[in-house]
Amino acid sequence: MTTCYKSCALGANLLNRGHARALKPLFPSPWRPITSTRSRCCSDLANADVSSRERRTLDKFKSRISSGPGFGDFIKSVPVNQTSLGDGEHLDEHTSLYEDLEMANSRTVYFETYGCQMNVNDTEIAWAVLQKKGYQRTVDLKEADVVLLVTCSIREKAEQKIWNRLQQLTSMKKRRLKSHTPMKIGILGCMAERLKTELLEREKLVDVVAGPDAYRDLPRLLAVADGGQQASNVLLSLEETYADIMPVHHAAQGRSAFVSIMRGCDNMCSYCIVPFTRGRERSRPLTSVLEEVRMLSDQGVKEVTLLGQNVNSYRDMSEEQFCGSQPTQLSRGFQTIYKTKQGGLRFPDLLDRVSRIDPDMRIRFTSPHPKDFPDEVLHLIAERKNICQQIHLPAQSGSSRVLKTMRRGYTREAYLDLVKNIKNIIPEVSLSSDFISGFCGETEDDHQQTLSLIREVGYNVGFLFAYSMRKKTQAFHRLRDDVPAGVKQRRLEECMGVFREEAARVNAALIGSTQLVLVEGDSKRSADDLCGRTDGNMKVIFPKEDVSVQPGESNTASVKGGDYVLVKISSATSQSLRGRAVSHSSLRGTTTRDETPPRHRLDEHQMRA
Repeated sequence: MTTCYKSCALGANLLNRGHARALKPLFPSPWRPITSTRSRCCSDLANADVSSRERRTLDKFKSRISSGPGFGDFIKSVPVNQTSLGDGEHLDEHTSLYEDLEMANSRTVYFETYGCQMNVNDTEIAWAVLQKKGYQRTVDLKEADVVLLVTCSIREKAEQKIWNRLQQLTSMKKRRLKSHTPMKIGILGCMAERLKTELLEREKLVDVVAGPDAYRDLPRLLAVADGGQQASNVLLSLEETYADIMPVHHAAQGRSAFVSIMRGCDNMCSYCIVPFTRGRERSRPLTSVLEEVRMLSDQGVKEVTLLGQNVNSYRDMSEEQFCGSQPTQLSRGFQTIYKTKQGGLRFPDLLDRVSRIDPDMRIRFTSPHPKDFPDEVLHLIAERKNICQQIHLPAQSGSSRVLKTMRRGYTREAYLDLVKNIKNIIPEVSLSSDFISGFCGETEDDHQQTLSLIREVGYNVGFLFAYSMRKKTQAFHRLRDDVPAGVKQRRLEECMGVFREEAARVNAALIGSTQLVLVEGDSKRSADDLCGRTDGNMKVIFPKEDVSVQPGESNTASVKGGDYVLVKISSATSQSLRGRAVSHSSLRGTTTRDETPPRHRLDEHQMRA
């Protein structure tokens, strides 16, 4: 039997079957407190007599209540067995309903996170909810009583990976010793919303299904599952932003963290499932975002990434004073299919406020839409030392015809004009992008236009995929997935090859420069090396050795995760840079970007930190 979010029959079923632990309080308290009311008497003596009688009646009533059965006894339908504690005090030997619901105190939960960075943040939110209810977290799957997979549904390959993992977990669940607590398996996130029925019915692999807007409901869903039922809540919300839930961040040694500022998407690109799995756009109140960033700063976090499905369309209209008349400002030459929004605090307002909290904390944001880069945003990035000069600019295709079919709201020419404007305002900008190979109706000429766009722009990071048809999307209903799989794969490989060539060229231009690097920790390939990232989000590998405390000083200190260091770049590939650390540094202590002429900035990177 599948138990859905709005089911009212659950309470009766569980009462009949004795599953008290799966219940929330279903009835109001059977007793109501007595409020003493004094009669209007003509004499103080009469008032005193009335008060005395009322006190004696109330004391007698309280005594009768304390010696009677508790609410849990009515729920369980068992005889009342009591142990005397003293005069008028008794303890029910049976656990009450409320104590049953506290079973989470002895249970451990294990998370596996797939897909985008938003799912990383969702994991932190879900864990915050469960931690508050007494769950313990484990990194050892064998110790887990509850296994929760935070899933992605953007491509078929991502979903197939989850199905395979569920088969493995189900086998592990069946082998679990009878003496142990039965393992429960849950699917959270986009795949949960998209495939709820199939997840619950296909070979009974899943006990709990919770969509992206249902993480508050996880304790109840798990309590229902513990009672032997399958439980599901995949309702999408027009308001849920989890603004009042402070995520439990698990960044590596606290050096970086993701902060969600908005959820959902209104763009309705024809290939994209996100509006159907995560719902409509809604922005988290600015005050809530600032509170979380301040908390992270106090904890010593050195880099924050602002997250959203369309992060730069942020618009906080939570308070009346924010609701002005200023409409959405789009990049020149870009359009949108949804109604223009007005009023509220916009993305540049948020970016401005966040960047002022801690001048020594780097600020990034992802994933944006190209339409939401008016000059106001670009100038702010150029002016603030701690807002990284790295912009993710998803193109998806280099063909105007394909872009129109994708419903992206721009042409190839408009996209290239935006790139030119960005590079003019932010000369040292690093650009990354997304591309889809083999979209519906894509011709060989369309593919060649995509290759030429990659060469013309010069990205240093890319995310490229072969097209995968998704149900519910406009493409599923109105277009044909007519590019053969082999052709898709060949075009994808060609795009990746060109991307690597251009990334290697862009990165090679950094050889000889000095880059400010935020150290992440040991390199994965060698314990003798450290690894960090530049302002442009490029990985830098350098030897682990003591360096000057400040540029030009003779005193040295070791380098550890969370430090800023200046690294002289000696070599580059399409994937990373190599160099040697020169000295410790910081964002606070460096000169502003604008004080150094553009032609010198590449060689004097410490000036733009």
